[in-house]
Amino acid sequence: MANKAYAEGGTNDRTGSRTTARVQVIHETADGLEGDWRLCFQWCRYIFANGDMEEGYRFIWRRPDSSLQAARGQARIPSIEVARGLMQRAEEEGWGQYEG
Repeated sequence: MANKAYAEGGTNDRTGSRTTARVQVIHETADGLEGDWRLCFQWCRYIFANGDMEEGYRFIWRRPDSSLQAARGQARIPSIEVARGLMQRAEEEGWGQYEG
């Protein structure tokens, strides 16, 4: 999955202020099967209403219908093993070394 945009709330790291951000997913890898709840690890571009832009990683759940389950910046991670597996897969796919 690449280059999908979603409107979400967020905090701009540079200013610390709460502002609406449009999130563009650049890369994604997921744990689980299509049609089930899947934990995703994504490299995203956050485009804030004030014009600032940041990039970074996030974990987020994808529902069985493939829509995202936004949870105010929180995603329950079932285990360190699952998180490490997703991060390792991102590295193997060639995008796990980015810095935001």
